[in-house]
This record gives sequence, C-alpha cells and structure tokens, in this order.
Amino acid sequence: MSDETFTSEERAATAKSRRRLKLSLFWRTFFLLALLILCSSLAWLQMFRTQEYEPRILRNAHQIATVVNLTRTALMHTDAIARVSLLKSLADEEDVSILTREPGDRIVPFGATGMEKRLIHEMVERLGPGTVIASQVNEAPGLWVGFQIERDSYWLQMDPQRLQPLGGSTWLIWLLVAMALSLTGAAVMAGLINRPLKRLSLAASQLREGHFNTSTLDEDAPTSEIREVNIGFNRMAERLAKIEAERALMLAGISHDLRTPLARLRLETELSVNDPETRELMAADIAQLDEIIDKFLDYARPEPTNLGPVLLSGVISRCIAPFRVNPRMDITVDVAEDLHVKAETVELGRVLSNLLENARRYGQSPSDGITRVEIVARVHDGWVLLRVRDQGPGVSEDTLKNLTQPFYRGDTARTSATGSGLGLAIVERSVQRMGGTFSVFNNSAGGLMALMKFRQTDIL
Repeated sequence: MSDETFTSEERAATAKSRRRLKLSLFWRTFFLLALLILCSSLAWLQMFRTQEYEPRILRNAHQIATVVNLTRTALMHTDAIARVSLLKSLADEEDVSILTREPGDRIVPFGATGMEKRLIHEMVERLGPGTVIASQVNEAPGLWVGFQIERDSYWLQMDPQRLQPLGGSTWLIWLLVAMALSLTGAAVMAGLINRPLKRLSLAASQLREGHFNTSTLDEDAPTSEIREVNIGFNRMAERLAKIEAERALMLAGISHDLRTPLARLRLETELSVNDPETRELMAADIAQLDEIIDKFLDYARPEPTNLGPVLLSGVISRCIAPFRVNPRMDITVDVAEDLHVKAETVELGRVLSNLLENARRYGQSPSDGITRVEIVARVHDGWVLLRVRDQGPGVSEDTLKNLTQPFYRGDTARTSATGSGLGLAIVERSVQRMGGTFSVFNNSAGGLMALMKFRQTDIL
C-alpha cells in the first residue's frame, strides 16, 4: 500500500477524534461577568450624564450668565473711579477679568462638541443675541464671554473649568482603574465559582483512569449543593473500588479453579485415549478453552500504570517471531529502528500478538490461502501511526461497526465462530489504556486494516 493511500486513510481515521475548540467554564463565567459589569457601567454612565452631569453643567452655564449680567449691570451703573475698583475686586476675589474687546481680536470659538453647543445656546438665550463665547482670545486660553455696554464691547474672562466637559486624562485614568478592578473581581468570582467544578472534573478523570483511592472530594464544603455532590461522588468511588477489588478476586479464583481441572483433563486425555486423531482433537478443544480463559483475563486486566518510552521495532520483532515459522504467513515490516512510543512493553506486545493472531485465523488471501500481513509506522504531528493490514476477504460494513464490541463474532466469511469474540475488543481497550486510539476498517485495496495512534516519545 502506498504512503499516499496510508495518509488519506489516516486522515479518515483521525478525523473522528477532532474536537472543536471550546471555552472552559472559567472563561465563560469570566466573560459573562465582565459583560455584565460593562453593561452596568455603561448604564451607570448614561444615568450619571442625564441625571447629574448635564444638569450640573447647565446650572453652571446659568450661573456664568448671571455673573455676566451682574457684571454688566454693575459696570453700567458705576462711575469711572468705582469701575476701576470693581474690576480689581472681580479679578482678585472671583478670578474674573474684564478686558476691552477690539475688532481685531483673534478668536477661537467655544463649542466643538454637542454638549458645548448646547451650553452656548443656553447662555446666548440669557445674555442676548450679541453675545460671543470663545475658548481663546489673542492666544490666551480661558472661558471668554463677549458682551456690550451701549457702544462699548468687553470681554469677560474666567476659569474654563466651570464648563469642563466630561472627559480628560483624570477621568480616563479613573475609568481604567475601575475597569481593572472590576475585571479582577470578575476573575476572582469566576475562580471561586468554578473551583469546586474543577476539582470534581479532576476527580472524575482520576476515577476514569482507575485511581479510586485518589479521587476523594471535600465533604465539608461550605456550599450545601457542592457538599452533597462531593459526598455522592465519594460514595460512588468507594463503591467502584469495592467492585474492582471483588472483580480482581473473582478473576483470580476463576483462573485457578478452571485451569486446574483443565490441566488434569489434558493429562487424562493423553493417557486414556488411544486414537491419536481423537486425542489430538480433544487436546485442541482443551487448548481452546485455555485460550478463551486467557482472553477473558486479558479483557478484564487493569490498565497499565508504568507507561514510558518503548522501542516499537523491538516489540514488533518479538511478536512476529512465533509467526515467522509458519510457512503460510508472510509478514513485512516498515518501521524505523529508533522509533519510540509512549506505551507499556507487555501491553503493546499483547496488542500486536492479538492482531497477528486475528490475521492468521481470518486474513488468508482468497487466491492462494497465504496470510500476508503488513506492519507500517509513520510519524505525524508528534503521534506514531501504526498500521497492521492483512489481505484477506475483509468484512461487511454492518459487521465492521461491531468488530470491537465484546463477545461479537463477525460473519462466516471471516470467522469460524470458535473464538471468544474478545480479540479486537481487547486490542481497543489496551490501546486506549495506553493513551492511544484504535480504529479498524476495510482497506480500499482489499483486506482488513487496523490503525493505531500512539504518542511519540524520546528516550528518558
């Protein structure tokens, strides 16, 4: 089989394991809280503008208009000597300067924003149509109000902060500080909310991996709902640990209780049956029973805990050695000599031996009855893709979907229905216990192909 075909079928097999990137519960909670805080801040800002800021600015505009009217009235009704004293008092006590308005004054109009234009409109209505309001006169900044007294024109200059619009660096700094504190609070709240769920998720993953004694949760949590969940989870873990211990004890008893009479039966058969052919058939039946017991034990075996770098070519060489002596099997291997995978040596050997035995039984070529097996390994994105393919008749599509189900036997074209129905189920379970994936499908060029994916690793 070409590498191009291998790549296309590898993509088809690995596409099932792809998952769409999703946000964790922490980030979902954080973003929702941040959105809530942002909407609340915008609503508060709008309320502040309409209920507090704008009315206050308008009151200041009215007060400035009142100051201008009072100043104009005072100037109109004072003589020259008193007018000088009045102007000096306004400059010293009220920070208000009165200057003569000249036709050649350079003016920068006040009113760049909508709010400022509204202020100008309010002041012009109170001061009269001839009023001029500027933010700069003759390059001198300030709040300049131009008015007339009979034929004379004057400028009244005062602090522009009285009509300072909303904004500026100070306001921006406080806004950024408030946003930073709000986001920090949202992160703390999200962490507190999701911490029990994170612990539950970690405990569930440990329980899934078979670590029943390390998945204990806090049963004294302050929140009643979390406390009830933790208590229920701990009781479930204890129950599963007890069931696992009982299962291991039962399997040990089955192995001992069945193998002892089988050994006696084999010995009695060889000694008491005179017909060689009958003796050979009876011994084969006893061997098949012993093999079925091994299959049951392999399927129920606890997962390996000592995963580490395993030289793939070495395990393959040991597994194919017993099959090399079979003249009706032809095995070809295309695996790099220095390729290491993260696995457990005995478990990986058991996987390959099961696949080779399955090919020996059911993978004979329809043309000459020879079992031809190809073992190929390739590296892709940090994973080792291992393919074991025979050139037998394959299976039907309906059968293919159930081949990895325990105790399932395929159609008679591929199986004689004498096995336990656990071979491929054991392979899939073992590969998953080692952190890999397993899939099986009909090859486009004929035969059945098993595709496994293991994590590539270096020698420690």
